Amino acid sequence: MKYLYRILTIVLLTQTANLSAQNKLPQLLIRLDDIGMNHSVNMAMQQVANTKMPFSASVQFACPWYQEAVAILKKNPQVSVGVHLTLTSEWRYYRWGPVLGKEAVPSLVDEVGYFRQSTGAFAKGGYKMEEVERELSAQIERAQASGLKITYIDPHMGVALSTPELRALTEKLARKYKLAISPLSTVSYFGETYLEMWGEPVATKKKEFLAYVSKKLNADRPNLVVIHVAQIGPEMDALFDMNASMMNTPAGKPLTSLHRQTELNMLLSPEFKVMQGKNFQAVNYQQMLKGKDISVLKAVDGR
Repeated sequence: MKYLYRILTIVLLTQTANLSAQNKLPQLLIRLDDIGMNHSVNMAMQQVANTKMPFSASVQFACPWYQEAVAILKKNPQVSVGVHLTLTSEWRYYRWGPVLGKEAVPSLVDEVGYFRQSTGAFAKGGYKMEEVERELSAQIERAQASGLKITYIDPHMGVALSTPELRALTEKLARKYKLAISPLSTVSYFGETYLEMWGEPVATKKKEFLAYVSKKLNADRPNLVVIHVAQIGPEMDALFDMNASMMNTPAGKPLTSLHRQTELNMLLSPEFKVMQGKNFQAVNYQQMLKGKDISVLKAVDGR
């Protein structure tokens, strides 16, 4: 009788495990970029945090509003925090510069002491790798000194992964500070798929995002979606993007505010909310990396 009981128990456990595997939900890894950039972005992040959904927030610790972001994040442990490694300052009049100051890293700044305004200008600006390393180290150390648990690093506008030399440096910093690297569309470190909503037209953002989340997630890999949120208002409305023509009208009216409010709205929408636990399991980087050895970074190109 005991033997039969054991057999039945094993069969039941096996069936339960198989059913659990069949019903496994895809992991959705939302990453909000440019946190700390300004108050409008921080308030949008606060709205997403209020849903209590796990997500990841990439903070620009070189930007003026990072301290407000830190205060919000300390109250929201469901948010995994990363350092959005920053070497550019892309707005026409709203600018920021190095954590170390322009005198310490002169090859990274323009004639008025701010980070250069485009990836092209950065590439042509004669940056010195030793100055890049000192500045990015300072950004990470400022983040760690904030009292937040820092889980990963990732590159603002892709700069810190844009050349083999810069990628090698970023990987070196990740190992030094025991952090993961969140990827670009062309390179992955932990097998994430990648989608960025930034370039999707305002009119189709929500439709395309909900279609992706409901029908196109990979069940075998974490699904990273990079999103830029902000609240519409005078602060955001004034920001003219010096890099992307699609973020401004032909007449020169900035559209970034509208793009980012639209991305915020889709995260807060009832349609998205009802999909949680049904179409996907929301995870953050800290959860996704649990049990993984992040000390051994191996990039996979051409995903």
